[in-house]
Amino acid sequence: MIACLIQDKNSSKLIEESASQLANSLGKPFQVANLDTTIDTLSSYCEANEVSFLFIQLIENKRSKIQKLLSACRDLRIPYLLFKNSFEMLQTDKIVVPVNFLEEEVEKAQFASAFGRFCHSEIYLLQANDYGSKATTNVSRMCELFEKFSLKVQVEKAKKDSFKVEKEALNKAIEINAGIVLITASREYGLDDILFGPKELHLVQKSNLALLIINPRADLYALCD
Repeated sequence: MIACLIQDKNSSKLIEESASQLANSLGKPFQVANLDTTIDTLSSYCEANEVSFLFIQLIENKRSKIQKLLSACRDLRIPYLLFKNSFEMLQTDKIVVPVNFLEEEVEKAQFASAFGRFCHSEIYLLQANDYGSKATTNVSRMCELFEKFSLKVQVEKAKKDSFKVEKEALNKAIEINAGIVLITASREYGLDDILFGPKELHLVQKSNLALLIINPRADLYALCD
């Protein structure tokens, strides 16, 4: 099921239409619920309703508001999207997927492939410009899955390294008129994240288009590479 959690019914038309359209494309049922009544038990709500994709209305682009929502989503094993009231209708023709050196980046492939298969999205892989080969290996592994479904994929070498490739992906998405950028959340919140906010907070706050966020699986990956 595709769930759409709203805070303000008077300004929720666009997010509801976007979520409903995606639900139709993916062949999933669609449900609207109140964010205020679900945020404290978000994981339980998603499990009880078998939610596979989550839209969350973001009515204020403030750090504190964004961080509250991101914190509530930390335990989710499904993709989630913070949808600003300033966004336009969600477009799925093209999606940008930045790929860094971390092993869990490969997890993005299954979600990107769903857009390719069911929404006929063209997938743009933006490979981090690193000295090592890990980002290259991740891209190769992701392309193996895409090839099985004969999806439309383009691979481009980024100008930035793994630590800045996601910021570059925002500009790339605007350049090619893509509607979604697929990113992974931070593995753990360190001191800098607590003091200044994690990378996904800054990306959400800066972005003028939809960021689809997935959490890395702590049970599958070690904290070092």
